[in-house]
Formats: sequence, C-alpha cells, structure tokens
Amino acid sequence: MNKTIEIDGLSIFYREAGIQNKETILFLHGNPTSSHMYKELMNLLKDKYHVIAPDYPGFGFSSRPSISEYEYSFDSISDTMNQFIDKLKLTNFYLFVQDYGGPIGFRIATKRPELIKGLIIQNANVYAEGFGEWAMEIGGYIQNNDVEKMNAYKKHLVSLEGLKEQYITGAKDVSLIDPSSYYLDYAFLQRPGVKELFLTLFDNYGTNFEKYKEWQNYLRTHQPPTLVVWGTNDKFFSKPGGEAYAKDLNDVELHFFDGGHFMLEEYSSEVAQLIKKFTSK
Repeated sequence: MNKTIEIDGLSIFYREAGIQNKETILFLHGNPTSSHMYKELMNLLKDKYHVIAPDYPGFGFSSRPSISEYEYSFDSISDTMNQFIDKLKLTNFYLFVQDYGGPIGFRIATKRPELIKGLIIQNANVYAEGFGEWAMEIGGYIQNNDVEKMNAYKKHLVSLEGLKEQYITGAKDVSLIDPSSYYLDYAFLQRPGVKELFLTLFDNYGTNFEKYKEWQNYLRTHQPPTLVVWGTNDKFFSKPGGEAYAKDLNDVELHFFDGGHFMLEEYSSEVAQLIKKFTSK
C-alpha cells in the first residue's frame, strides 16, 4: 500500500505491506533514489513481515520544500524520520539501510538504541576503510579545493547518464537492471528545485565522517545482531567497508555479491532469503 503521513507540515510518502503483528523491517533508502529501490524486496518479504519504506523530504513522492523552508542535512532528515517512527508507533524493528540510509539510520540507532532489534546493512559505510574509487575521487576534489572539477562531477551526477552509471557499474548482469529505476530517479530530479535540494544534501555528506567513531562505539556497546549484504563492485563503498563491521560486532553475518551500488536490482531474491534466515535465529 502507498500511503502518506503529515510531519511538521510535510507530506511524507511511504510504502507499507505485510501484517502489523509480524516482525517489522524499516527500510531507509539511498541516493539518488527513493523507497522505490525496495519495492521488489518488500514484495518478497510481505508474507512474513511488516515492511515499511518512507521517502525522505525532497525525495520520491514526499514533499519537497525549498532550502529556505527545510534544512537539507542528515541531522534534519534523521529528525524527520524519528518523527515518522513515532507517528507510526514503531517500537522494535529491524533497520535496513543503504547508502544515505546509513548515516540517517545510525543517527537514529545511536539516539534510540532500544528501537533496534537488528541491523541489515547494504553498501552503507561507517568505517574509513570503506571508500571506493568514486568516493576517493570526490574526496580529492574537496581536499584540493578543485571547484571546477567538483561542479562538473555534480552536473554529471544528476544527469541521466550519471544516474544510469550508478546503477549499471559493477553489475554482474546489466540486463537485470530495470531501466525504470534510473529513469524514475531522473524524472524526480527534473521537478522544479529538486536538483538544488539534492546537491545541498550531497554537500552535507561530510558531516557524517566525524560521527564514525560514535557509530562504531554504538555497535561495540549495544551489539545489535547484524546482517551485511554488499555489492563488492560498488564504486562508492568498497568491500572493506562491509568487512569492517566484523571488527566491532560479535553477532554479524557477511555476504558479498558480484554486484554494484544497487545490487538489490540483481539479488533481491537472495537477500530476501538471507533476511528470513537471519531473523529466524
């Protein structure tokens, strides 16, 4: 079911399926996509779980206030998602995070560890050793204050070619990548003002690095059962980022797939089976 809920005057769109007295999984999406990235996986899980995936402000079908009306930062979006959790009265759930969902989800988990029954991590980094080729490239532009190259990269990032590249790069079988995924992302970005919101949040990503130690301490202290499913060919978040979770967690499963940043496009069925085994322990 596709639903909306009002939070601080914003209409937050979310997908919900399954039965509410079942185990709940909350999905926090990556960038530059929306809850749409979880559509197939949620369909595979809805018979055994209560599955929920919201769109952040400015993303997907949620409200897109201007940068003067809403602070597009990871802190602000995490606050909105915290209110979303409370509005839906979610009190104990598995948290599935990918890409941007990582820093948003870990802000929630460290602030409210009692909510988290377990973590499912898909290409979302909280360790310095987990940066891939593209992430290092971006970091070089920032470190060298190369404004021209950084602006060119941002322009490419929001182009149809750039979006497609994020989906197909590293994929084992490109024919399994649904073109509607990156065309939908592109269509969302064409709406008035959305590229500005997108790039404002992109520029805020650096605020996450200073929190890595805090998030790693959360893992060591609270020891949430964790399932890591990772596309090893991801040009943003490399395999060592997935492996690093084993440094701090006692109860962790690591599963690596021959895929890229959006490996669920190829491996939703396999990941669904792993989730069922993981939660049944």
